Amino acid sequence: MSISIHLENLTKRYDALTAVDGLSLDVRTGETYALLGPNGAGKTTTVEILEGLRASDSGTVEVLGLNPVSDRTRLQRRIGVMLQEGGVYQGAKAREVVSLFASYYPSARATDELLELVGLADRATTLHRRLSGGEKQRLSLALALVNRPQLVFLDEPTAGMDPVARRTTWEIIEHMQSEGVTILLTTHFMDEAERLADRVGILNHGRLVAEGSPSDLIQARGDVSFVSVPQLPVEELIEEIGIDVREVRTGFYVVTTDTPSPALVSNVTAWLANRDALITELRVGAGGLEEVFLALTEENNR
Repeated sequence: MSISIHLENLTKRYDALTAVDGLSLDVRTGETYALLGPNGAGKTTTVEILEGLRASDSGTVEVLGLNPVSDRTRLQRRIGVMLQEGGVYQGAKAREVVSLFASYYPSARATDELLELVGLADRATTLHRRLSGGEKQRLSLALALVNRPQLVFLDEPTAGMDPVARRTTWEIIEHMQSEGVTILLTTHFMDEAERLADRVGILNHGRLVAEGSPSDLIQARGDVSFVSVPQLPVEELIEEIGIDVREVRTGFYVVTTDTPSPALVSNVTAWLANRDALITELRVGAGGLEEVFLALTEENNR
C-alpha cells in the first residue's frame, strides 16, 4: 500500500511550549484523512510542517516521498494548498487570480474549467473584495486544484459558507476523491469529517489520542450520553453509579463506560428524576463523531 504522508515521532517546540509531541501517522495514497483537534492541539503546526512552511525539531517527515523543507520546490509542483485566509489581491477579478496561478504551472487546468468546477463561472469578472466569504473559499479551492495536484491540503474548506455552498464544496471534494487525489482535511465541522473522511486522527496537546474510520470510532464508544439542565452536580451521580460522568458541553453529559446496561440507564434516569431534571435526549453509544471527539478530548485534558 502506497503512503503519501509519513510522520514518525514528529516534534516541534516553541520555547517552553511543545506544539507537536512525538506524532506518528501515515496517510495512504488516495484516501481522505481528517486531522481534528481543539484549538491549540497542534493541527496547524503539523500541516505547516507537511507543506514545508515550517521545519520540525525532530522526527521523520515525508510527503510524496520528499522532504518538505529540502525538497520544497519539487514538492510544491505536486501538492495543492487551500488556506482559510487567502492573501489574494483584493482588486483582482476571480478569473485573473486563477489565470495568474495557472501561469506558474506547465500543465495547469483551464481557468474557465476550474471556475465552473467550483461554481464561480458567473462570478469570473467579480473583484475579489466583492466576493462573499463562501465565494472566496471556493476561489481558494480552485487555486489549490490549478496544478492537478496528487495531494491536497484543505484547511477549513467550508468555513463561512451557507448550507448550499457547503454541500456544493463537499461534492467537489468527492469528485477529487473519485479521481484518486489524496486529501488531508482539517475542519471543526464533525459532520463534514464524518461524511468525507476515510480515516480520522484526533489530536490533543500535540499527541494523537485516537485514529480510525469515523464509523469505527463511533462504534468503539459504549458511552451513555444525555441532554438535561446545565451544571448538574455530577459528583453526586458519580457516587451513585460508580462511573465517571462529565458535562462535556453545556447541558450535554457523558457517562463513560464500555459496557452500557439497562440497569445503568435506569439508575441515571432515576437520579435525574429525583432532582426534577428533565432529559431531552438520551443515547446509548456515541451518537456521532462530535460526541466521540468531545469525549476523547475531554478525557485527554484530565
